[in-house]
Amino acid sequence: MNLEKVLAISGKPGLYVLKVQTRSGFVAESLADGKKITVNLKSNVSLLSEISIYTYDGEKPLAEIMNNITKKEKNGPTISHKEDNATLLAYFREILTDFDEDRVYPSDIKKILNWYNILQAKGLVSDELPKEEEETVEATEEAKN
Repeated sequence: MNLEKVLAISGKPGLYVLKVQTRSGFVAESLADGKKITVNLKSNVSLLSEISIYTYDGEKPLAEIMNNITKKEKNGPTISHKEDNATLLAYFREILTDFDEDRVYPSDIKKILNWYNILQAKGLVSDELPKEEEETVEATEEAKN
């Protein structure tokens, strides 16, 4: 799954795709309704490809977690992010068994599941990691052995 140009913008619901970079910021298109918005450089913006989740062994990239959800759900939608916290934690333990429960909050899990369902509805999920992330995962697994 390629999350290179997918953005989460603080204060704005949903996910956006980076379209054009400008001198004072950039133009992003909403995945929900396709509307384009301009975002200035002062806005708090996160690239999904740069987000990682804490584990007891370090950090796992969000793309790898999305990949795990995709495999579990066979490219289908996952549980709703509106489930109770106990259900969300139990589900996330199936996806990422060694996540750090002291540093990963239910609100983080809700965001991840909501983002996954948004991407899945748009047909942007696949169970293949981008090439560079696949190489990173392989290097991490070799280091453990």
